[in-house]
Amino acid sequence: MRMIARRIGSRDVRAPLVLLLVWALTACASLSRKEKGAAIGAAAGGVVGGVIGNQTGSTARGAIIGAVVGGAAGAIIGHQMDQQAKELQQNIPGATVTRVGEGIAVTFASGLLYDFDSDVVRADAGQNLRALAASLEKYPNTDLLIVGHTDAVGTSEYNQALSERRATAAANYLEAQGVAVGRLRAVGRGETEPIAGNDTEAGRQLNRRVEIAIYSSASAGNQ
Repeated sequence: MRMIARRIGSRDVRAPLVLLLVWALTACASLSRKEKGAAIGAAAGGVVGGVIGNQTGSTARGAIIGAVVGGAAGAIIGHQMDQQAKELQQNIPGATVTRVGEGIAVTFASGLLYDFDSDVVRADAGQNLRALAASLEKYPNTDLLIVGHTDAVGTSEYNQALSERRATAAANYLEAQGVAVGRLRAVGRGETEPIAGNDTEAGRQLNRRVEIAIYSSASAGNQ
């Protein structure tokens, strides 16, 4: 948890985040306790667009949508993301690479990175993260949000903690490969953002995943 807290405070957050925080706190009056936690946590985590993620069911997609630049700069960023996405698809076998708006969502099944119930990056999986780190070095005007997810087996508290540890482990690995700590966020969502049912093993496997949102940095639109 210490690493997660450090990452959350490590980036100069964009000015609109202040308004986002106010909006999130106001909107929470009509939300359930579970929804309140997701909305407040996403906004306080410094992810522009995190509340969008709460509404769409995907924190990673929300971060990308919220970081939109638009205009001519957005078109340039979009072209860059097209190129980067193609390279990631070629260089990271087994991962799902999806273009979202002006960003990229990379999804790893947890089995590609970790052993069952573990938060230690497997030695044979390191190549995937090393390839991602190399791509990030080539395209430096981006930031990352790393989101850990679990299935619904076990207690929600345990799953939340495991998702946080896994996201942090991936962030630490990327940092060790030379990715600047200021570009990294690591959060866990436990079992709260499933993409399949938890009543079958096939569905649970899909839910056990790590999503990485790649989106334009705060300075990208000024270049």
